[in-house]
Amino acid sequence: MSEKAKNTNNRLKILYLHIILLENTDEEHSITMPEIIYRLELCGITAARKAIYEDIEALKLFGLDIVTMRGKNAGYKVVSREFELPELKLLADAVSSSRFLTEKKSSELLKKLERLTSVYEAKQIQRQVFVAERVKAMNERIYLNIDAIHRAIAERKKISFKYFDYDMKKRKHYRDGIRTCSPYALTWSDERYYLVAYYEKYEGISNFRVDRMESVEIMDEQAQKYPESFSLSAYLNSTFSMFSGKAEEVKLRFDKSLINVVIDRFGKNIGIFPDGENYFIVRAQVKTEQPEPFFSWIFQFGTMVEILEPSGLREKYLKMLREVESKY
Repeated sequence: MSEKAKNTNNRLKILYLHIILLENTDEEHSITMPEIIYRLELCGITAARKAIYEDIEALKLFGLDIVTMRGKNAGYKVVSREFELPELKLLADAVSSSRFLTEKKSSELLKKLERLTSVYEAKQIQRQVFVAERVKAMNERIYLNIDAIHRAIAERKKISFKYFDYDMKKRKHYRDGIRTCSPYALTWSDERYYLVAYYEKYEGISNFRVDRMESVEIMDEQAQKYPESFSLSAYLNSTFSMFSGKAEEVKLRFDKSLINVVIDRFGKNIGIFPDGENYFIVRAQVKTEQPEPFFSWIFQFGTMVEILEPSGLREKYLKMLREVESKY
């Protein structure tokens, strides 16, 4: 072997050794020196034991948490890494259950997550996730759309895009040409990814399903600044099913058993006022221009919740209940 080849061999050896240890060991599994030598040879690297010992010590100094096993079970194993198995399982569940990701993109991301741990622990991730039968997005470009939106938000630029719905034959139907808006934030709601943006057409804040956006482009034009009174957290707390529109104060009366539900929905800062021993009252900002999503949330609690104010909203809810009753 030439001197140049030896130098290359030595430089690559520690890199391959790093990969071998990460892929083939964990807290429950170690690798012996003969196995290390064999796997290095498969990579085209020849090495003596002494050189490998030195490289392992160098990797320890580098920060790799390698434990040396002595005696009958002599070998080496990496016992901790940047992502622990429970964290990877959590991320894998999030990826596999995310409806805004297509089945193809979910599979790609899961394979990358598996490479962050050993081959043994990767099998636990594989057994845990179920992707094929879950309802997934069909827009393959959503990943690129999200990246473009994030960059536009960071650079405070407007974006343009096409927005579509599906017709009765499951074909895409594009709405009124190219849309432009000032992106404010991306948010997760009802198992979907949404863009919250200032939409010039309506001169206000609107929401767009990211998986129904296509041809997202960053424009040269500066984005509209946040309105001084705008609070993203308050906006999301007042929104049901991500419908846009103006919010108004609504007075609601709840059974005391729903206290956790109310805090989950409106946040811990919501004012809660006892009403007798078994009820409490809250005043919350709710978008009511399209009240159906709010009504559907209220309806699931039956007689345990009552709309007290405004009276007009109370009448609309009563009218909807009567119309539903008439269908049966």
